[in-house]
Formats: sequence, structure tokens, C-alpha cells
Amino acid sequence: MSEYRINTADIKNAASYLKAGDTVYLSGTVYTSRDAAHKRITALINEGKQLPFDLNGAVIYYAGPTPTPEGLAIGSCGPTTSSRMDVYAPGFLDRGLAAMVGKGPRNKAVCDAIVRNRAVYFCAIGGAGALASRCITKCEVIAFEDLGCESVKKLEFNEFPLTVAIDANGGNLFGDNND
Repeated sequence: MSEYRINTADIKNAASYLKAGDTVYLSGTVYTSRDAAHKRITALINEGKQLPFDLNGAVIYYAGPTPTPEGLAIGSCGPTTSSRMDVYAPGFLDRGLAAMVGKGPRNKAVCDAIVRNRAVYFCAIGGAGALASRCITKCEVIAFEDLGCESVKKLEFNEFPLTVAIDANGGNLFGDNND
């Protein structure tokens, strides 16, 4: 297993050499989006409307941060169970999504879409959201403010620690039994 420091702008290139089990300290722009926001983004796609951010080359973090304490960029910001977004992920990946961050295994359709699109799925440590928030330097709500913690936020990561869980070649820390 290897360690890398990668900027989100380079994630598409990095996907070619990252392997399941590698550690990545990710920096750059990342968008939060969970099931409610994914549903709305999918509706916008189906209606041919403009999206809140460009999916092509983007990194989505499945997270719903807590309210921001005074003096910090963000509240606790741990990963959400990724399988809740599996119904949407293949379509997002087919539109250029470069990477996803969450926790837990993904279904076969998502795994196939990761390989087909040369993308990557990272896992963040669950239960350590307060610690993880120290690696987020900016947070701005950019869409669906009415969703509260599930609104789409634009974050800036600074060496956010992640593990490559599913790589662009099909390497999968969770094995091959993901239905």
C-alpha cells in the first residue's frame, strides 16, 4: 500500500495509479451531497436544467455536516453510508464524476461504473467527523439550502485522510460480493 498527497484537480489522472488500500491525503474542492440532494440533481439532469456544480471531474463527499461552531469552517463532518446513493452513482459517474467519498461497500452497478469511467471510491473514517472537520478549511452552501445539513456544500479539503476502497481497475477492499 502506498501514500499519496493529491489535489482534486488531479483526481482523474491519479485514478490510473491508485490501488485499493492506498492512503490519500486529499486537498482541493469537494462537494457534499446525500440522497435528498442526489434526487434533486437527478431531476435537474432529467429536465435538462443547470446543475449546482459541474459533475465532470468533481469529487462528492457523502456527508451532512453539523452546524458550524464559531471560529471553525464547518461542524462535525463524517461520512454517510454510501450505499444510499447507489441508485444515483452510476449516472453521475457516466456524466464525469471523478470520485466519491463515503463509507461502506457499493453495489455491482456502482463498481462497474467506477471501472468503466476510470473513477475512484474513497472511504473516510466513520465516527471521526469532528476530527475530519479539521481538514476542511472552507464551507459554502451552494444549492438546496432548504435541505439543511443535506444541502449541497462546496468544501475545501486540506490533506483530508482517505483510503482507496474501490479503484479504477476494479480493486475492491470489500471484495466482489457487492450486489
